[in-house]
Amino acid sequence: MQRVVFGSLVVLTALSIAAPAPAQESKSSALAKELATTLDAAKLDSIAAKDPSAPDVFVAALYFPGVQLLVISAKYTAPQLLNERLAKKEYRDTYIDLSSASVPASKAFVEDLGADGLKPKHDDNKAPDTFELAGARTVFDGDWKKQKMAEADYMKAFSSADDRYTQMLTALVAQAKKK
Repeated sequence: MQRVVFGSLVVLTALSIAAPAPAQESKSSALAKELATTLDAAKLDSIAAKDPSAPDVFVAALYFPGVQLLVISAKYTAPQLLNERLAKKEYRDTYIDLSSASVPASKAFVEDLGADGLKPKHDDNKAPDTFELAGARTVFDGDWKKQKMAEADYMKAFSSADDRYTQMLTALVAQAKKK
């Protein structure tokens, strides 16, 4: 009897180790959803802010309700212009300026399809999220081999992108909640 119980425990333990863990929700997920809800309530399709952790960096987003968030963060060549735009709540213009005249080495760009935070892989045949940093683009479609990456490097890139996106969203949510 003890052998049967012991054998069962060994099998159950092996199965629990071999079974893939359910995907954890990304750090950016709750913030992306919060930003989308806040923008919907305010009837805004764009938002912009200064990055509180780096006073010479700006963050801006274009929001397509229920479809996607396009978020950019970068240093800007003429920061006084963006400060004026922020004061006037010219968020879309701020996004356009950051997209076209930012310092390339400082630019981070996120395509969050679904406006629901970054995901390392989409299981439901949706287009993947992407993250671009200083011109290097990573597609989060779960196919690290196609991108000539090891799985560990892919997951490290995802974690780093998710951290950066979370930082960007934090600044945008705070701005969107200002009265």
